[in-house]
Amino acid sequence: MHRICMVGTGYVGLVTGACFADFGNQVTCVDLAQDKIDTLNQGKIPFYEFGLEELVERNVREGRLTFTTDLTRAIRDNDVLFICVGTPRGSDGEADLQYVDAVARDIGKHLNAHKLVVQKSTVPVGTGRRIHKLIQENGGEGKEFDVASNPEFLREGSAIEDFMRPNRIVIGTSTKRAEGILSDIYKPLYLNEAPLVTTTVESAELIKYASNAFLATKISFINEIANLCEVVGADVKEVSRAMGLDQRIGGKFLHAGAGYGGSCFPKDTEALYHTGRELGVPLRIVEATIEVNRDQRLKLIKRTEELLGDPAGKTVAVLGLSFKPQTDDVRDSVALDFMQYFLDRGAKVNAFDPVAMDNARREVPDATYAADIFDAVKGAHAVVIATEWNEFRRVDMEQIRDLVTGDLVIDCKNIYEPDVMAKLGFRHVGVGRGRPQPMEQA
Repeated sequence: MHRICMVGTGYVGLVTGACFADFGNQVTCVDLAQDKIDTLNQGKIPFYEFGLEELVERNVREGRLTFTTDLTRAIRDNDVLFICVGTPRGSDGEADLQYVDAVARDIGKHLNAHKLVVQKSTVPVGTGRRIHKLIQENGGEGKEFDVASNPEFLREGSAIEDFMRPNRIVIGTSTKRAEGILSDIYKPLYLNEAPLVTTTVESAELIKYASNAFLATKISFINEIANLCEVVGADVKEVSRAMGLDQRIGGKFLHAGAGYGGSCFPKDTEALYHTGRELGVPLRIVEATIEVNRDQRLKLIKRTEELLGDPAGKTVAVLGLSFKPQTDDVRDSVALDFMQYFLDRGAKVNAFDPVAMDNARREVPDATYAADIFDAVKGAHAVVIATEWNEFRRVDMEQIRDLVTGDLVIDCKNIYEPDVMAKLGFRHVGVGRGRPQPMEQA
């Protein structure tokens, strides 16, 4: 058993801490926000993640998982300290490390025995050395400690499954002692044949950024192909499926749409691009990925306005507000951009999401938040499907047709078939769902 402290009880810290506790470790989750700790101590989870509430409740009940605001005591009482604080985008796209730096300084001030400090947040290459230096400068000089990198690869909506059955575990260390401790913590996973990658701190830091940037590039690539499909009369679903059957390419992240959003891809691609620029290594493919993604979102919004006509006085229904299904995270969600764009142009916006309504309301308070799908589309001149929740796949489109005022459906996730929608009387606009015209007969 290890005594582990998770500094930061956001998405990564809470999920990882609960899973570590489930392995039998003693885990303390620390956050400076008293209201968040109070919420957790009341048995409530501050965000939606499938299965997390039950996992937390079980480990709290069995005494392996606790929550506190007392960082000083947590540093002193625990042997392994995971830094899981936010690294938001700075003004120039760089990763803002102020919260990481603050934790490193606190660790330096309160070192009382050997500590393994593990950077879990997504950070630029060189942050491990930066943390090491800050700990030394703030009281750690001459004391025993190690700094390691252990990037997370959790997808919102399936985070517990991703943690328990990972594609790989990446451990970046500079000493055998640190490698041994981290390897032992993850032993329950690689005993189940999860691949363990042991490497340097710098390589581990870059693995996370390179992985996310590559996945984001696949998304931007297939969106550019989708735009070409629309012009030449091809269907991007058929193109991407055939591409994905090539095992060198793979089918994941080859789904055309409005581009990527969320808390990771936008932030991480910009941070990686910024790092390359600072070090004199221009990352032109990453730069293009960012630009294509930005343009793709605007293209769909403008296409909607073109087909709708002057938005003033009209009603636009937006279904799906989170950036992806199975989460309530609305950060960088295309839905919010749609909502704000049409509100600014005098439209009424009705919105619905199975779990993300409260978060969306805080970001776009002027929209009307509906009780259900049918309440949202009633009287709408256009319906925008922004997130591929299963509820939207199964909805009775004949009932929708009877409730709407207009016939325009903007299908940002290609969840409906154009031919079926046309037969129902809708003007269906997907992404890259071109259809060839009949060939002229001689």
